[in-house]
Amino acid sequence: MPICAKFWHVYAKSKIKSPNNSCFLVVIFFQYAVSTIVSRALPDVRDGLKPVHRRILYSMLRQKLSPAAAFRKCATVVGDVLGHYHPHGDSSVYDAMVRLAQDFSVRYPLIDGQGNFGNIDGDPQAAYRYTESKMTEAAMLIMDGIDEDSVDMMPNFDGTTVEPVVMPGAFPNLLANGGMGIAVGMATNIPTHNVAEVCDALTLMVDKPESTTAQICKKMIGPDFPTGGVLIDDFDTIVKNYETGKGTFRIRAKYEIEELDRGGYQVVITEIPYGIIKSKLVEQIGEMIDAKKLPLVDDIVDESTTDVRIVITPKSRNVPADKMMAHLFALTDLEYRFNMNFNVIDSNGAPRVMGIRDVLNEFITHQKNVLCRRSRWRLANIDKRLEILGGLLIVYLNLDRVIEIIRTEDDPKTVLMAEFKLTDVQVEAILNTRLRALRKLEEMEIRREDKNLRAEREQLVALLESEEIQNNQIKAWFADIKKQYDKKTALGRRRTTWAAQTEEITVNAEDFIEKEPLTVILSTMGWIRAARGHMDLNALDLKFKEGDELQFAFHAMSTDKINLFGASGRMFTIAANDLPSARGFGESVRMMVDIGAEEAIVNAFVLDASAKYLLVSRHGNGFIIAGENCLAQTRTGKQVMNVEDANPATFCVRVTGDTVAMSGSNDKILIFAASEIPEMVRGKGVILQKYNAERTYVLDVMFFDAADGFGWTTGRGTTKLDDWKPWVGRRATQGRTIPVGFPRSGKFGK
Repeated sequence: MPICAKFWHVYAKSKIKSPNNSCFLVVIFFQYAVSTIVSRALPDVRDGLKPVHRRILYSMLRQKLSPAAAFRKCATVVGDVLGHYHPHGDSSVYDAMVRLAQDFSVRYPLIDGQGNFGNIDGDPQAAYRYTESKMTEAAMLIMDGIDEDSVDMMPNFDGTTVEPVVMPGAFPNLLANGGMGIAVGMATNIPTHNVAEVCDALTLMVDKPESTTAQICKKMIGPDFPTGGVLIDDFDTIVKNYETGKGTFRIRAKYEIEELDRGGYQVVITEIPYGIIKSKLVEQIGEMIDAKKLPLVDDIVDESTTDVRIVITPKSRNVPADKMMAHLFALTDLEYRFNMNFNVIDSNGAPRVMGIRDVLNEFITHQKNVLCRRSRWRLANIDKRLEILGGLLIVYLNLDRVIEIIRTEDDPKTVLMAEFKLTDVQVEAILNTRLRALRKLEEMEIRREDKNLRAEREQLVALLESEEIQNNQIKAWFADIKKQYDKKTALGRRRTTWAAQTEEITVNAEDFIEKEPLTVILSTMGWIRAARGHMDLNALDLKFKEGDELQFAFHAMSTDKINLFGASGRMFTIAANDLPSARGFGESVRMMVDIGAEEAIVNAFVLDASAKYLLVSRHGNGFIIAGENCLAQTRTGKQVMNVEDANPATFCVRVTGDTVAMSGSNDKILIFAASEIPEMVRGKGVILQKYNAERTYVLDVMFFDAADGFGWTTGRGTTKLDDWKPWVGRRATQGRTIPVGFPRSGKFGK
């Protein structure tokens, strides 16, 4: 059983009242959760409204704030809602009211606002003492027939008046305007849709209740958001989402390409995804441009007025617009995933997730109930009126006698009832009739009214007895709403277009980076910079901060990835084109990646994904790792070697030969085959050279080809050892004492 169903089952069955019971606190929590779910967070499937929205509209109806009425201060509405229907904070009422008036939040606003009701940039609304409002036609449609006993009414919080349990109108507000909310243990997020399409889907379900979700989706092609955008999911995905009531829709911004002089162009965003704040979107892209995370984009400018117009300039006119936009869609909120969740309160008052077929069927069932209740209410009124008209006709047939009784009798009511067999209602109507109504013309009007009412009564009786007639009437309602919100009208036109993405455009930003030579310089204090061109590494004349000096210098290309290997065993990757200029001291590498303030940088090098690297810790453990596994995707780096505080990483050496030589502080050298070292993705590694004491450690590591021989390099030149076989051994052995002439530093190279 799903969690939601279990929760509702436990609550419904619970009869616990005593605080002494061990389950008392659980039940109290359940009661609070139920109150939150039903009374605040989730909309009703029948009218698509939460209680606060329903109370706002009902209050405005009672204040006669129809579309034709004058605007009234929102403070008046908020005060009436709080005083009569919604005993909560004023901000909860006003915030809900503002949302119903925002044309970028709801597809068909239910409130017509005058004043500052916020905007798509995320600016807040003015206080309710400054704004005014009245209802829209959509709101009137939702409440159509509310005074005709079409829905149940319930007492308000203090019992002084009543409020509707649900709204009766045929306007499909749940699908039209959607909704969102977070309750205890559940949430809802329903997209907005096009009313004309929803009416077509409802008509289809009335005619063919067995219709599949796929058939429904051919009438109602996915969401229609107020801010437009492009829906790029394929049809099968859309059907699956609506079938289950849960799923994700991918919405992209809509853009146009404007040609400029000299073959240039700019991209203009005209519609953004629903729910995205425009100012934050522009800020996000601007920050990514400054951080050089969008190498294809040069600048972004917001030129919006009442319409959205965001201008994006490419880095070069040679950058294809579709690839630049694909890159932006992948990295920014220009593409947004709307997580749909049709979690609503059903007609039985229980929350559950519904598929689109259940949603439509619940709404149709509700409309049939409303139709029958309105018909019975009208039928009862007709019967009352016919009863009165019957009495009035008797008056006209016996006018002189009736006048005589009224003039002469002390109790004319009793005499009239006895002599003409009239009811109490009929006699009251006769006695309340004015003299001017006793004309021949009035008699004709009464007979005509009686005839029309009897014909209407026959129609109502037939409607209540025939499901087919009921279906036709409901379809007529839907047709009227569709006509009012036709796609040819400004409000009814579809805004979100559907363009299923058949093929994803793959973008490699490096392809658009200008390739140029660089010399990368890293100091001992972690300041990094890149000079243009390949400088002579042996003749570098660089300035450093006081107490700082050169640690690493090497050649690279602007398209390369620069890797840093830290003593913590983590690899950090920086794009070469992101490195600061060498005009100054550079930038602290710890501001670019999350290297610890006290962590030593073991090595800095140009990453070659096809190469292999030997990682070695202080006490002689290590393994070989492929270059492709050294690439870090985030600034926090990638942990590739497991180390301890007493045994940090100390070497990262590229594998360049079939044999490896190691020297240790124990004054011994060990040479062994590189094939003895395992290749791993991550780990501590194996023992490479064995040390007897904790104080001994690795001094240097070098690869060479056995066929070329073994030697070392000092300031005086290269020394080749003619017979180096005595130092050859198995991995994990101590090795042999260093040969005569070996550098006292224990290094194989200067």
